[in-house]
Amino acid sequence: MTDLIKIFVAAFLINNIILMRFIALCSYIGMTSDVGQSVGMGLAVTFVTVMAAAVTWPIYYWILKPNGLTFLEILVFIVVIAALVQLVEFYLKKSVPTLYHAMGIYLPLITTNCAILAVTFDQITNGYNFVQSIVFALAVSLGYLLAMLLLAGVRQRLKNSPIPSFMMDTPILFLTTSIIAVAFMGFAGLIK
Repeated sequence: MTDLIKIFVAAFLINNIILMRFIALCSYIGMTSDVGQSVGMGLAVTFVTVMAAAVTWPIYYWILKPNGLTFLEILVFIVVIAALVQLVEFYLKKSVPTLYHAMGIYLPLITTNCAILAVTFDQITNGYNFVQSIVFALAVSLGYLLAMLLLAGVRQRLKNSPIPSFMMDTPILFLTTSIIAVAFMGFAGLIK
């Protein structure tokens, strides 16, 4: 049980996929202009990440590895992720059309979200069993959601702040992200 807690805390805070590894910055910057959009994107990524981990782990260990087909893992994992994104897209289009339209191009781009692909590779590289893989995927995706919400909150405050013209838009977002990332470095000593 303590191993699962360590995996969760490490993936959620210490090695946060956005703030410490700087993966998935496109959707992080693009979808944080509104808290509601950030939550929607974070939940969609959480669903796809956890499901991708649950599907790719058995495919790798029960099909690819025993048959010497590990060279196909990138292709297989991307196909699995793309199929899961299609499920999310169909669901949102039918159930929550406002969120579907608000997410725009970023929804299908979840397929190429490198954070999801990183999770599928990391679970294998780290030698996690199935349960550890699910906990890891959940922690990474919730860490992604946390980073999205933090930046969305800061962006709400920045709307009413006097910002020099040369720092408007993307520069201030990357500066803000770097300050948040430095704060997250303080979690590094949390788990030994």
